[in-house]
Amino acid sequence: MKNEQNNPFARLPEVASFNVTSSDIRENNVLSAPQLSGKFGVDGGQDISPELKWSGAPEGTKSYAVTVYDPDAPTGSGFWHWSVFNIPANVTELPSGAGSEDGSDLPNGAIQLKNDGLFAGYIGAAPPVGDGPHRYYFIVHALDVEDLGVKANATPAFLGFNMLTHTLGRAVIVATFER
Repeated sequence: MKNEQNNPFARLPEVASFNVTSSDIRENNVLSAPQLSGKFGVDGGQDISPELKWSGAPEGTKSYAVTVYDPDAPTGSGFWHWSVFNIPANVTELPSGAGSEDGSDLPNGAIQLKNDGLFAGYIGAAPPVGDGPHRYYFIVHALDVEDLGVKANATPAFLGFNMLTHTLGRAVIVATFER
């Protein structure tokens, strides 16, 4: 059952918050065509990851991870749209399209995992027709290690498990989409 008030990350340990902004997405706004999924049949969808800029990360941050998650997907486990980690601490921005399958716009050393569409990279929003609004959590995680030691063939859930004890802070934008 969907619950718009339910934050799927509320059960995680409380950590500091910091700032994330984007010229492509806005808090509580509907995602636009570039961030929707053409691969999954959304008219005009382009599967382009949004530009993200962050600041004010907690002291001691040694790397970042970025995840995009839809907790409202009718799967029992949500849907992971994008996971990238081992982003160096001196990087505070990813350009629009950084989540391409070739990862060519990601910083050196960053690792992109397979999404729930089964390829490494960003896959846009594509909720089932008539399923109501879905929430998309775009999160930048500040971590206390340079390298999480997670392999490139891991799942996003495994990444989340490994970030649990290394997360110093989170910066979050929640956007929506329905069709």
